[in-house]
Amino acid sequence: MIEAQLTHFGYGIMYALATAEERRLRMTMVAGYAYSSLSRLSRAASRLERKGRVRRSPDPNNGRSALATLTDTGGTVANAATPGHAALVHQLVLSKLTTGQKRQLREICLRIQSGIREDSGAS
Repeated sequence: MIEAQLTHFGYGIMYALATAEERRLRMTMVAGYAYSSLSRLSRAASRLERKGRVRRSPDPNNGRSALATLTDTGGTVANAATPGHAALVHQLVLSKLTTGQKRQLREICLRIQSGIREDSGAS
């Protein structure tokens, strides 16, 4: 996603935030979605924050947690990057699978997503 000057990891962070309620998630939840360590996520979030795409703030409900919020600029960048991201995923992954394999992959991903949500308390 060179055209958006955005790494796939950065896009994943912004996508997770874009689809969250109020475009905001706890950093620990984003790390879970990204299957990433908090330190890697923090470095990526710092880069996104410097570019005005993400804003971090203390969680008012839990002083030990931080919230990440997608900014309007970040939303615009994520929306612009989505077609290229989708095309690349299709080219590298989905085009290599049969219809049955795509169905299985979807079922697997939904099960994993459900497990992440249950573990993190997300709705």
